[in-house]
Amino acid sequence: MTRLYWDACVLIYRIQDVEPWNRRIASNLAAMSAPKLVVSELGRMECRVKPLREADQVTLAKYDKFFAAPTLGWVPHDRQVFDLAADLRARHGLKTPDALHLAAAIVGKCSELWTNDRRLEQAAEGRLRVVSVRELP
Repeated sequence: MTRLYWDACVLIYRIQDVEPWNRRIASNLAAMSAPKLVVSELGRMECRVKPLREADQVTLAKYDKFFAAPTLGWVPHDRQVFDLAADLRARHGLKTPDALHLAAAIVGKCSELWTNDRRLEQAAEGRLRVVSVRELP
C-alpha cells in the first residue's frame, strides 16, 4: 500500500476545492490502488490559520470533518521527527515547517510526499518520492 504524506498546501487545495489542483489531486488518487493518506498536526495547524483569522466557520468545519476521518494516518511530532528535521535544516537549509513535514513523512514510512516545494526532493535523499502537485497531469 502506498503511504502518501500531504503537505499543508495539498490539504488546502483538496479540502477547499482549489482548482485546477484539486481536480489533479483527485484524478491521481483515483488512479492509485488504495493509498493510505498520512498527515501530521503541523499540517492541521497550518490549514486552520486562515479560516481562524477570517472567522470562517464553514471552512473550519470542513477541516474538522476531514481530520476526524478514521482512515487518516497520523505521524506524531516526537523527538525522532524533530531530530531528523533539525538535521534536514542544517544540511539542506530548509525552513522549519518544511523540514518537519519531510521528517514526518520519512519517520512515518511514507513512500511519497505530496507538496509544491521541489527543494524537498533533494533533501529527501531518495528516502521517498517527492511529488509536486503543480506538476501532476
